[in-house]
Amino acid sequence: MTSNTRVVVIGAGLAGVRLARRLGELGTPALLVGEEEHPPYNRVLLAEVLAGRYAPEVIALPAPAELVRARVTGIDRGRRSVLCADGTEIAYGTLVLATGSNPVLPPLRGLFTPDRVLPEGVHAFRTLNDCLSLSRAVRPGVRAVVIGGGLLGVSAARALAVRGAQVVLAQQSERLMERQLDPGASALVLRHLRELGVEVHTECRVRDVRCLGGAVRSVELADGYALDADLVVLACGVRPRVGLAEAAGLAVRKGVLVDDELRTSDPRVRAIGDCAQHDGNVYGLAAPALEQADVLAESLAGNTAARYTGTRSLTRLTLAGPGSPFDLAAFGETDPRPGDDVVQLADATRGTYRKVVVRDDRLVGGVLVGELGTVGALARAWEGAEPLPDEGPLLHLLTNDGGS
Repeated sequence: MTSNTRVVVIGAGLAGVRLARRLGELGTPALLVGEEEHPPYNRVLLAEVLAGRYAPEVIALPAPAELVRARVTGIDRGRRSVLCADGTEIAYGTLVLATGSNPVLPPLRGLFTPDRVLPEGVHAFRTLNDCLSLSRAVRPGVRAVVIGGGLLGVSAARALAVRGAQVVLAQQSERLMERQLDPGASALVLRHLRELGVEVHTECRVRDVRCLGGAVRSVELADGYALDADLVVLACGVRPRVGLAEAAGLAVRKGVLVDDELRTSDPRVRAIGDCAQHDGNVYGLAAPALEQADVLAESLAGNTAARYTGTRSLTRLTLAGPGSPFDLAAFGETDPRPGDDVVQLADATRGTYRKVVVRDDRLVGGVLVGELGTVGALARAWEGAEPLPDEGPLLHLLTNDGGS
């Protein structure tokens, strides 16, 4: 393929690899440019590597035929070329940004050394290198503080506890995973972590990281209480990685703005995955990234009808550990509006919780914790957005464990 028609994809994560693979299948090969030293991998499974459940090679993604390892430093839209840190220049016909997101590093005193690096023992948890560094540092009895109680923080705390660490999780809001779960489901996640020995503090703000000799020694809370720490894990969310797009003059808000054909403000530049903002949404989840990659592959291969109209995504998390796994799933609107119907079933003994929200005879959201045999049937009813049957559908869906 000549350079003036070549598709070049920046980013070798889930979205970029999926796009390159699908384009290859459709006869439109792409050049993938990734900056990490490792082969492409599934970032969703990093917590399982940290827990020791999977070896790093298990989460590897099928590598596309053309993969260049380089750090991109700039985009010259006039010359239609990508500039790399090693001085090389890559020409493109169509450029795709699949640059993903960066971890949010909270504004804590003492978080950085004078030369602006994280002190020894303080780790972000975003890349395989982060994961491997943590894995080398964790050992039975090590004191670990996880800052952030969202999906990533809960996963990291569980993984460290499984490895024998003494874990404290500090969450600023009033409950765990508040973006995905309602209070009932959040309480079960809290119970599960405590059963693994994790000490959880909610409505708790960390203000200071204390170091000695360049290594972390403690974390200080806003009320002055200090937590001894050999390890600190920063799990405070992610932010779309849009620096290249901004420097190139593309339209950016929270993410790189794209239309239904995933075009940016420059029609020769597209964007997918965590860095893209479509119709006001920056998803930051695997399912939308993969769907965007599939749509874009069809579009770049010549399907003029290919459009991305948004993703109705389901969040699912399996927390493996001693005993049976702890599963949860959440989708749609889990907080009812006035006039909505809610069906809720809870079994404290079995540690299960099921709740669905119905509006105008349509399933608009749900939360399931434990024994997720029903998740398939419920997700299909939600995704289809069809009116539910008149007679007893909700109780049947909630109690039918053969629906997955």
